[in-house]
Amino acid sequence: MGAVHKDGLVEPILRLQPQAGPRRVAVTLDACPGHFDPRIANFLVDRKIPATIFITAVWMRMNPEGLAFFLKHPDVFTLENHGARHLPPVLGAQRIYGLEVAGSWSAIEAEIAGGAAAIYEVTGRHPAWYRGAAGLYTPSVVPRIEAMGVRVAGYSLNSDAGASLPAALVEARIKAARDGDVMEGHINQPKRASGAGIAAGLAALKGAGVQFAKLDDAA
Repeated sequence: MGAVHKDGLVEPILRLQPQAGPRRVAVTLDACPGHFDPRIANFLVDRKIPATIFITAVWMRMNPEGLAFFLKHPDVFTLENHGARHLPPVLGAQRIYGLEVAGSWSAIEAEIAGGAAAIYEVTGRHPAWYRGAAGLYTPSVVPRIEAMGVRVAGYSLNSDAGASLPAALVEARIKAARDGDVMEGHINQPKRASGAGIAAGLAALKGAGVQFAKLDDAA
């Protein structure tokens, strides 16, 4: 896993293990605090495209029907840890993309443990992956997170810039996915155009014969 450095923070890069054959992509989607986007969820089920959902405990409380939909389709959706309160795993006092950061290691540890407990309560399994809010980390906390027994889930393709991009641009980004890309997007903003772009981009990849791998195939 490499990392892009931004103002003293790291944004981990994660890719699939190299493999001969057709182009492969892993789909990961963040369920940050917000709502449930059925445009994306229904498309994934209809096309049988596996997706890892990085889900927050607060989203689970806000969206019981969306959570039930994910749980109804375990062949498509794998739930992994996006934290209890959606606090970036960053030390100190600052805000990132408008989000209050965790601030201390004890708060980061509580954020991860709380998110994991919420997932275990509904699935009976301990999540294997953690992706921090905003995808940015204080460098020194990354090995401490991994010492908790979880892998840090970076990505190599940011499809929607926090669900802020127009549908056509999101679609274009996804259509340009390279072999081995781990795609990141959002499934919590049903009223934004970006969700339609995610579905359209994935449809284009499916039509081009791209294979969709699970995140556990990541290097």
